[in-house]
Amino acid sequence: MTIHWVRAGLLVIALMMTGRFGLALNPEWTTPLTPFRIADHLYYVGSRDLASYLVVTPDGDILVNSSLESSVPLIERSVEQLGFRFTDIKILLISHAHFDHAAGSAEVKRLTRGQHGSGAEYMVMDGDVATVESGGAQDLAYPKDRYPSTKVDRVLHDGDAVRLGGVVLVAHKTAGHTPGCTTWTMRVTDQGQQRDVVIVGSWNVNPGYRLVDTPATKRRPATAASYPGMAADYRKTFLTLKSLPCDIFLGAHGGYFDMLEKLERAKAGAGQSVWIDSEGYRAAIKEREQAFEAELRRQQGRR
Repeated sequence: MTIHWVRAGLLVIALMMTGRFGLALNPEWTTPLTPFRIADHLYYVGSRDLASYLVVTPDGDILVNSSLESSVPLIERSVEQLGFRFTDIKILLISHAHFDHAAGSAEVKRLTRGQHGSGAEYMVMDGDVATVESGGAQDLAYPKDRYPSTKVDRVLHDGDAVRLGGVVLVAHKTAGHTPGCTTWTMRVTDQGQQRDVVIVGSWNVNPGYRLVDTPATKRRPATAASYPGMAADYRKTFLTLKSLPCDIFLGAHGGYFDMLEKLERAKAGAGQSVWIDSEGYRAAIKEREQAFEAELRRQQGRR
């Protein structure tokens, strides 16, 4: 499992090192994927790597991640291909405020507005509100990766519940990757059994992230952390992720949870059981935490 995830992560990192995502998009971010059911009321409606999820309830639906501006028509087609109406989306959530997960939010709100409404209610974790409302201009790492600004309708805080039609999603603040990075959890029914779902927001330390303040040397000036307390936030995030019960392991990118490989196994006869992956979840956390600690040691001048 970890080998597949590392390959996906390295591709994302390579693209980020161009300076701006928009100059070299991963083709799997924009390649359509046939939408599919994960469990009762939970569906995948994203591309081959940028993950979007539809949660269906009797009182309307919830969309997790609007992705790129160009992703919205793809997501809309996927929703309708499953037999649902895009205009039934009442709540819009994101994993974090980078443009590959939030750039399409303004368009989602426009398309779900209806004749008199204001569109899907946009809910964002407190640390990321300024970034999405500025259209990425206040992103601490990528202020040049601009996208349409979108007014946040509800500011979320760690542990807040989002409720609609008897379904509850809980927002866990897993900061570090962004100050408001959010991991979503919910309970679903799968093959007659209750399952715990975790949608990981991100656990990556991207190129250029400064985890800690570094003093000046003869060769370089002093630098400040990308934001105060960034390293401490990452450590808290890993503690949070390890504390969450997980049966169905999902994430903001398909590569986080080996989605494409699991789909192939599902088609080969494994069926829905491929999404049950508590062991893979624990292994991924361990691998990402080790990568974080290694990068922290490097930035602190330790080995």
